[in-house]
Amino acid sequence: MTDRVRRVGRSYYDETTYFDAAAHLQDFESRFQRYRVAKVTELYPGRPTDRVLDMGCGWGTISYALAPRVREVVGVDFSERAVSGCNARVPVHGVDNVVFQVGDARATGLKESSFEAVVAADLFEHLYPDDSEAVAAEAFRVLASRGVFAVWTPCRSHILEVLKNNNIILKRDVSHVDYKSMARMRGLLTGAGFRIERAYFAESHLPGLSALERIAQRWVPLLRRRIAVLGRKP
Repeated sequence: MTDRVRRVGRSYYDETTYFDAAAHLQDFESRFQRYRVAKVTELYPGRPTDRVLDMGCGWGTISYALAPRVREVVGVDFSERAVSGCNARVPVHGVDNVVFQVGDARATGLKESSFEAVVAADLFEHLYPDDSEAVAAEAFRVLASRGVFAVWTPCRSHILEVLKNNNIILKRDVSHVDYKSMARMRGLLTGAGFRIERAYFAESHLPGLSALERIAQRWVPLLRRRIAVLGRKP
């Protein structure tokens, strides 16, 4: 069975070298992670009174970035390796308002209407279509009225994703099982009950290319690096 048809699940993240990633992912001060934090917090800046759920917290980058801005962050990932790594970094970051736990973003088991914000940064590209609908519905369930759902995900039409998915120059990421278009991402949120407040394409972190993307991404799909969507629960 090939990678293209094998379903990537929990065991992939816990039993492979996925979390032994390149330095730019593990280093929170790398150009990529600083860019990622800046863009996600531009979409959802945080508020001191907010309790935030970080769905698919991964290395914990976004959880730790939001911690000084909000009341509490709960990071959830279905990978035990991810959560173990996040917990190991708690003393390094010196925060006391972040909790990490193993959980399924499709059904977290967290209390209904108990968060003011949910963030899913680089999660939806790892979700199969049926799982994506379940995760959007779960975000809606755990949010309080007027709560927001912030989504940040790669755009499938960007030149770098096209090259990667065809193993041209760049290597395909087998964990990226279902790239979403802007229309699909908006549809997932509205289908779950959210009202869309913001939806836009964002440029990459690469000098030169990012400038070209800002200028031309409106007209050229190959230059649409990231999708950012903010939905609000009525």
